[in-house]
Amino acid sequence: MASRPLPNDARAPGQRQALIVATACGVGAALIVLMVLHNFAIAGGFAAAMLLLVGAVVTWSRFAPAASEVAGETDWSVARALAAASDDAIAVTDRAGRLICANERYRARFGGYPTPPGLPLDDNGAGELAAAGRIAWRDGSAELDRVTTRGAPLAVAIERAGESEDMLVWRFHEAQGLDLATNVQSIIAGPTGDRLAAAGIMAALIAPDGRLLAANRVLRERSMGHEESVVVGRDFARFLIADDKGQVRFEREGPRGTPLRILQIPFLDGEDAPILVVLLDEEEHGQPAIGGSAAAHVKSLISLLPVGLALVDRDGRFVQMNDPFVRAAQVDQAQPPLYPGDLVVREDKAAVADAIRRFANGATHSMDMAIRLKDHPDEPVALTIAGARGLGDAAVLLSLKDNGEETRLKREVAQATKMQAVGQLAGGVAHDFNNILTAIIGHCDLMLMRHSPGDSDYDDIQQIKANSNRAASLTRQLLAFSRQQTLRPQILQLPDVISEVSQLLKRLMGETVKLEVRHGRNLGAVRADPGQLEQVVVNLAVNARDAMLAKDPNGGGTLTITSRAVSAAEVRKMGSDILPVADYSALEISDTGTGIPPEILGKIFEPFFTTKEVGKGTGLGLSTVYGIVKQSGGYIFADSKPGQGSTFSIYFPVHTAEAPKMAKVSAKEKPADLWGTGLILLVEDEDMVRAVAERALTRQGYKVLTAENGEAALELLAQGEKPDLLISDVVMPSMDGPTMVRHARERYPDLPILFMSGYAEEQLRKSIDLDNVAFLPKPFSVQQLAEAARDLLTSAVVER
Repeated sequence: MASRPLPNDARAPGQRQALIVATACGVGAALIVLMVLHNFAIAGGFAAAMLLLVGAVVTWSRFAPAASEVAGETDWSVARALAAASDDAIAVTDRAGRLICANERYRARFGGYPTPPGLPLDDNGAGELAAAGRIAWRDGSAELDRVTTRGAPLAVAIERAGESEDMLVWRFHEAQGLDLATNVQSIIAGPTGDRLAAAGIMAALIAPDGRLLAANRVLRERSMGHEESVVVGRDFARFLIADDKGQVRFEREGPRGTPLRILQIPFLDGEDAPILVVLLDEEEHGQPAIGGSAAAHVKSLISLLPVGLALVDRDGRFVQMNDPFVRAAQVDQAQPPLYPGDLVVREDKAAVADAIRRFANGATHSMDMAIRLKDHPDEPVALTIAGARGLGDAAVLLSLKDNGEETRLKREVAQATKMQAVGQLAGGVAHDFNNILTAIIGHCDLMLMRHSPGDSDYDDIQQIKANSNRAASLTRQLLAFSRQQTLRPQILQLPDVISEVSQLLKRLMGETVKLEVRHGRNLGAVRADPGQLEQVVVNLAVNARDAMLAKDPNGGGTLTITSRAVSAAEVRKMGSDILPVADYSALEISDTGTGIPPEILGKIFEPFFTTKEVGKGTGLGLSTVYGIVKQSGGYIFADSKPGQGSTFSIYFPVHTAEAPKMAKVSAKEKPADLWGTGLILLVEDEDMVRAVAERALTRQGYKVLTAENGEAALELLAQGEKPDLLISDVVMPSMDGPTMVRHARERYPDLPILFMSGYAEEQLRKSIDLDNVAFLPKPFSVQQLAEAARDLLTSAVVER
């Protein structure tokens, strides 16, 4: 490895310098071994071996101090020799951003020894590299999927290393796995292309506009007369001519040259994708002039290509399947299929067989058809079929794209979209129901004021109110699912929440279910509503209990609740497309029950979906859990295997800063006397809610002015006296509550405001940027409305 000299002030004579040199060599060698070979045991061995030399070096330095004075550079020769075996370009920088060392491939790749991140990268590559370096210093590692230098794609891996973690190791390698065209291009231009050339097989990668992107040695020799000729970038068609019989030859060889058979192998989707072309010499009667050995080389090329390809003979039987095809078709290696039709559902078998028969009998143009694999009949995939000649028994070429990851992402997006749409519908329904329930509960309260417990109607009114409160509980669950529930978030620790609810869980589980609680160390604080978080745990625990009792009514099972810290580095290694890279406090709830069948696993968070018997479940338990977790900024995942139990994993982001708080109606004990005085302006677009609220406030001694919308309220303010309190709905037609309040505050800046709404306070905070406001969620009782009005008026008097 090459290395820069150490600064003069860092060169101490004698033993200190010898120690520094030996230690640096040991750490450097171990570091490079770790990056190149990814083997901690070998790396540790190198570090230990080098450190054993420290004693010898120190002894030597006592007898030869002058020699140690001469050693002005760290000896990286061992590390350099190890790194030379890697195809990666490797560099090491220190905390000050200085280049400590780099290998020869790094020098060749970047034309010298520039210091990362200041490398000759295209576009904004240097800026992206600098940002990745900062992330690596912070999180310990970082990756870039793709940067380019002089058009060549590179992937970058950066690791924080060293005993004091004061160095960064930068590793640059070809981004071939991210660029299939580049991968195939390197295959053609590399040793595989040379092996094909030795068998007389010509291979080329051609761009959509006809330019040659890559060509193996024999193609360069046949087309230009010399294997070292430069053909890349030139129009491929200019090298070919066709006679009146349609036979194709190289232009350089003329009409007497050997005819060519051209085999096109599509391996990327889209009209703008490059195509792989194999050229075979053909005898005059139209048969390929190559033997079995050459055909075997072509089959070897197919096995190396990073796309799903298979060869089928004239009888429709599989001849060869490469690994990507096996993965895409989900082939059982223990029982491989005999025919392509064995891979698809019964309805598609005939169409696939007919298409293969046509191409086996000489059809020339390729075709695409949608098929359904028998293991995943609900997810159609694209199968490309083309004729193949000159490959021995093979007559048809099949191409199948491994779209498992793409299908998974589409399914997740569709599920998220559906959940969002259902959530919006549920939130709207809950809001409308809250208005209705507010009127029902309010009128029940007003009627109870006129009846004593001994009256015949008293019990009936109480029953109406009790059922209304039950309905209100259902609407709260709907709002929780749609992430519009009113939360009271606090900064808390997950183990504290589990401790608070553990006694309740033991009673709920009963004697047959064992409860185990395990807490990890160094958990970060989270911001959530403790009451709602307890509901999440209880709902999941009750579902787990039911699943375990369904599996074994007598034996029960074990419910395990685990809390642990999850670092950003762990999240990055998980490779989740849903969970952003950050620090989390995780909560896992596992059971030993029946598990969840795969076909319903994606539906469990939908509202009203339940597998329980009629009357034994509302179907809102898990949807409530989902809504609470998402509204709290968390993520929830379900993992289950039938018969082996289920695990729900919840990730809450670690709280880092205190959020601003909105004034809330206090939950403290209220005085029995709620009588008050003053003028209240009541703004509500729902007639039934406005009527019951007006009657309730009037009975408490207030003078009440009412308005059915924001414009009418502003007209009353312009005409009458100043109100002592303004009570308003939030969502109204024409002009909403916050807009109306802003106009009212222009006239009366210190006017206290009480917002009432069926939507969540958390949602309203995003649109309400006003001071001295309070919030009363619907549905509310007459007493709750009176208490809220009294509190605000009392606080307004105190402030004056």
